[in-house]
Amino acid sequence: MNSDRRITVLTGDLVGSVTLGPEKVEQAMAALETAAKGMESWTGSPLRFTRHRGDGWQAVVEKPKLAIRAALMFRAALRSLGGEFDTYIGLAEGTSPDVIKTDLNKMTGAVFTLSGAALELIKASNPSIRMDYREARTENATLILADHISQSWTPTQAELMRVVLSPQNEDMPYTELAEIFGKSRQTIAKSLDAAGRDAFIMALHSQERELTHD
Repeated sequence: MNSDRRITVLTGDLVGSVTLGPEKVEQAMAALETAAKGMESWTGSPLRFTRHRGDGWQAVVEKPKLAIRAALMFRAALRSLGGEFDTYIGLAEGTSPDVIKTDLNKMTGAVFTLSGAALELIKASNPSIRMDYREARTENATLILADHISQSWTPTQAELMRVVLSPQNEDMPYTELAEIFGKSRQTIAKSLDAAGRDAFIMALHSQERELTHD
């Protein structure tokens, strides 16, 4: 184990996968994998998105301070597909192994176990909570509120948030977003205001500044 290096493991299950059916489950998994690849440019390393148990998945963020942002990005990727798409996510931070395998199904260790336990706890407890950050009090307080708000994103709001949650794009002007999405500036502004863009970005900045791990 590398005692100086910390990672956050995200372990997820799709919400209502039986109701979704096989075709939509595949659509959801493809969206999550695409989101993971897109996040590499700002997390600084591969997330090693790995599917397991049909509707389950796992990913690693090697900069723990960005883990909540990553969780919200995964949610946005799914919600942009439609209101029936969502995922539970259990997060845990811990010591990184010396080697993180590409196939996370082959990984063992405390942080991977704790992340899986966080997922199981979510599914066994309050049905209105879909994200939990184990043994991280401050981070979990932020995540619980972010989870609650982002569950109500419409597909349009989620698609916009997929763009602005990226650190490179969070200050992108409404006019530029309007050009990208082919909508009016007023429509973009209304959608992002309803999604809580400014509050999310401010909360993430505050949280990420408080964390000392890179």
